[in-house]
Amino acid sequence: MLKSMISASLLVAAGLSHATEFQVKEVAKDLNRPWGMSFINGYEALVTEKGGKVKRLDLRTGKHTEVTGLPDDIYVYGQGGLLDVNLNDNGYAYFTYSKRSEQPEMHGRTALARAKLDGNRLLGWEDLVVTESDTETGRHYGSRVVFDGKGALYFGVGDRAKRQPAQDNSNHIGTLLRVDLQGKALTDNPFYGDKNVQPEIYSFGHRNPQGLAFDAEGQLWEIEHGPRGGDEINKIVAGQNYGWPVVSFGKEYREDKMVGEATHKEGMQDAAKVYVPSIAPSSLMIYSGKVFSEWRGDFFAGALAQTHVNRLRLNAEDELLEQERLLDDASERIRDVQEGPEGFIYLLTDSGKLLQLSPK
Repeated sequence: MLKSMISASLLVAAGLSHATEFQVKEVAKDLNRPWGMSFINGYEALVTEKGGKVKRLDLRTGKHTEVTGLPDDIYVYGQGGLLDVNLNDNGYAYFTYSKRSEQPEMHGRTALARAKLDGNRLLGWEDLVVTESDTETGRHYGSRVVFDGKGALYFGVGDRAKRQPAQDNSNHIGTLLRVDLQGKALTDNPFYGDKNVQPEIYSFGHRNPQGLAFDAEGQLWEIEHGPRGGDEINKIVAGQNYGWPVVSFGKEYREDKMVGEATHKEGMQDAAKVYVPSIAPSSLMIYSGKVFSEWRGDFFAGALAQTHVNRLRLNAEDELLEQERLLDDASERIRDVQEGPEGFIYLLTDSGKLLQLSPK
């Protein structure tokens, strides 16, 4: 297949700084609400579909084949379903998903699971962490999965549209979690041993984490949805409170007033970047510079509401400054942004496409 989508409007992004020329290729199509992806090797990837399926996708031909072995308790409702996937060197594929609740009036809990990939089968699916995050809403489940390369795994849980529990660490709502590759809380986690706090919690006060990425120095960064305004990119520090819903730059949906008490409060971490108006971020990638050397170290965030890829650069004051908006004219809701093994940039869209950005 590999249908070309190159056009003059896509080759040069109309941006806020000097634009880099690139070409866009449609690698695959007809995916059903793709949510996350991870590379198996240099020519294949696993792609999750929100409706509860996993596809093995050939990057050379665009052909995708359904993978079997998923559980029957993936709860597809509202913003919930099968969410992220990330393959680890230990041979396991790690997934996040919304797990069906045992109570009929509740709408599921964000869960972390893993399984072995054997051809087009997942073997030995096991839940590692089923978070304390069940609510009667079908919103704000999170969640991306990243590894630090030192035996730790991080994933996020949204505030489940309940807000205040994000400041109550007796549950997992509105948090980033850190566990080992077997799903156990690490003993050097900031609240480990505190009987009033869930031991997996690494940071809290988050609204709806949609992207996690490590930079070249090993620093973890997170991107999350705000309400009407107030999307954030945060530099994550162990044990810190990122403010939601006490601190926010966003407004209420049904009335013209600000959410929370202020845009800054002592003892709560300020964001490195705030988007007003919201772009509705979906993912976060920090680029290596492998083929686009001028983008080395830049941050790339997929945007849903404003349908583009947002490129940013970190300054000496740890502020993220927007550089340009890629594919601003393509009218595609970007669900996931990933760097491939060869250094090309891959984008999953809500319309069911996988796009590849490569040098012109």
